[in-house]
Amino acid sequence: MLSDAVLAARQTLSPPFRMVLLKSLGITVLLLVVGWIGLQELAERLLVLQNQTFNWIAHIVLGLGTALGLLFLVTPITAAVAGLFLDDVAALVERTHYPDDPAGRELPIVRSLLISARFFLVVLGLNILLLPLIFVPVVNIVAWVALNGYLLSREYFSLAALRFRPEVEATALRRRNRLRILAGGAVVAGLAALPFANLLTPLFATAFFVHLHKRISSDEARRLEDGAAGPRLAP
Repeated sequence: MLSDAVLAARQTLSPPFRMVLLKSLGITVLLLVVGWIGLQELAERLLVLQNQTFNWIAHIVLGLGTALGLLFLVTPITAAVAGLFLDDVAALVERTHYPDDPAGRELPIVRSLLISARFFLVVLGLNILLLPLIFVPVVNIVAWVALNGYLLSREYFSLAALRFRPEVEATALRRRNRLRILAGGAVVAGLAALPFANLLTPLFATAFFVHLHKRISSDEARRLEDGAAGPRLAP
């Protein structure tokens, strides 16, 4: 698993990955700016106090609060936007490191959009539920890593697996190797917990789980071959 993480980290900083990151960040910033302007316009219409001084202070406080709230959304929005490009990232990893293997199938655009939207909503919702724990030392970190490790491992392993197998088989494979995949999710969640580094999480996670899926698939194929060969009699 460590070797998979090292391979993923190296490729995450490569020029093709940087282009995906820049596109994701550009769209994310655009969405955040548009969202902030829209919320400010709404506040201008709804928040009107008779006292001009109080009205001015209230709008400043609301503007700062809105900006801070939107900063909280940077990571999930970046992840959702990057989801539009992750099939390209997975294909690049496969071509670079597994050129002799059959190429994976790109997910249909509608399905890819639905997966990205679902993932964004689930991550956002569950992380909002964790907010009350933010002031509880140790517990907040453990809960955050555990929850996001599970979510990230489930989502990104499925992304890698669905390129090569039907959803039923991908789910069965994930369940058979859940502890190994959860450990990989914890590695990715650790990166996601770091400021600025969390922006790399979608690219790193995609590359990492492509490698992990390949390794798990290879291990399972080897076990099947050994089982089919049966016990060998001593001469």
